[in-house]
Amino acid sequence: MIPTLAGVILFVFFLFKWFGGDPAEILGGLLATPEQIDAIRTQLGLNDPWYLQLWIFVKAIFTFNFGASWATGEAVGSIFRTRLPATLTVMVPILVFETVFGVIAAMAVAYVRGSVTDRSIMIITTVMLSISFLVYIIVGQWLFGFYLGWFPVQGWSDSFWTNLTHYAVLPVMLAVFVSLAPNTRLYRSFFLDEIGQDYVRTARAKGVSENRALFVHVLRNALIPVLTNVAVALPGIFLGSFLIETFFSIPGLGRETLLAVNRSDYPVIQAVTVYLAVLTMFINLGADVLYKMVDPRVVLK
Repeated sequence: MIPTLAGVILFVFFLFKWFGGDPAEILGGLLATPEQIDAIRTQLGLNDPWYLQLWIFVKAIFTFNFGASWATGEAVGSIFRTRLPATLTVMVPILVFETVFGVIAAMAVAYVRGSVTDRSIMIITTVMLSISFLVYIIVGQWLFGFYLGWFPVQGWSDSFWTNLTHYAVLPVMLAVFVSLAPNTRLYRSFFLDEIGQDYVRTARAKGVSENRALFVHVLRNALIPVLTNVAVALPGIFLGSFLIETFFSIPGLGRETLLAVNRSDYPVIQAVTVYLAVLTMFINLGADVLYKMVDPRVVLK
């Protein structure tokens, strides 16, 4: 993790330094004079040697002080603190429900493997995968928001419980529904791989019922790739979904990051990039430890 983090820091620093454009010109705008641009460069420390700028960047990472947003003047730490709760309010239920429902649906399909029901569900999931998430959002907002009036299409409040039970219901429901197709297909393949293993045939030969073989032995051994898939998706809950937060006007970190990209707000983009990389590394470490808990045969070295 240490060399990986060092590589991420160096990559982000040099990427923004040499390929991201001149921050002073971006801040100054088209009407800025050369003297104003030079003053901005001095203020940002861009005239310092590159190794000194790198040291300041590293120090900002470990002190959690990336300064202020160039566009709004708000402290980057304040942006994380105020936008992250909205993102987690939506994305944590999405991750939990899509994992649980995906495993249940995949187990049900694997149970009737090779049947007409199995083939029909695979055709339906293929069709669902072929439709853009944006289409589901637009149709869902029209049907459940404008036509039926069951849920609000946009809005957010200062109350966590109101947001969770009122404003987040429709985006969570749509995201979980869309995730059923890929998760069902993926997890079904995991279960079918385990069903064909020797230990399953041995269990059947000993008189173990099909239900016990599937829901006890197969499920536990198939959880390792499921955990891997969840670990890959887990960092995304801290960044949120750009489409969900934009179309439902959720003031989360995902929408803020998208705005920062559009405004070339480098401090916000750099902070999100580095901290998301660190978070991903710790999540991968946690997944490795969970492998041992799920399957005692796994040896950690």
